[in-house]
Amino acid sequence: MNNVWAIILAAGKSTRMQKQKLLLPFNGETIIEKVVKNAVHTVGKKVVVVLGSHGNEIKKQISKEEPIFCINQNYDEGMLSSVICGFRTLPEDADAAIIFLGDQPHIPASVPLQLIQKWNLTQKGIVIPTFEGKRGHPVLIETKYKSQIEHLDQEQGLRNLMEKFSSDICETACNAPEIIRDIDTPSDYYHEINKNK
Repeated sequence: MNNVWAIILAAGKSTRMQKQKLLLPFNGETIIEKVVKNAVHTVGKKVVVVLGSHGNEIKKQISKEEPIFCINQNYDEGMLSSVICGFRTLPEDADAAIIFLGDQPHIPASVPLQLIQKWNLTQKGIVIPTFEGKRGHPVLIETKYKSQIEHLDQEQGLRNLMEKFSSDICETACNAPEIIRDIDTPSDYYHEINKNK
């Protein structure tokens, strides 16, 4: 089993940023371009991007990477609706997907590669990176969980999956504080920009 895909969640409204954060500049490109390139670096062209709010503008920014796009009509319902949309779009022969958050452009390339390595070693169905004991993103989930994901509680989202199948989880410690940071507010954004100068 080694057919790993990436699902990038890029459908949210960026309410706390008060503008579409995925289109903000980050190290000479936009936040979403950087995330897509990180995913491509890990899995090649096997990338699904879930669109919703500002979908056309985001699509225009990343079309040259040629990901597969899916439109989440229910993006107002929260992140789980995008995860479901992404899993529905995966090809039949996909074994697992790494779920990337669209607002984590600073994730080191080593992290998703470590997830795949641990998955191959442990044969666990869910692999989660941790930093100083805290769980972060991206996470790897086998496609055998697709139907369970469809029926999770919207409020709890993937946390509900982790609770139900805790015995099938491998946690892998990463020396990467970035996995527990995302960009939600203007101050988060300026903090990351200045960190990366």
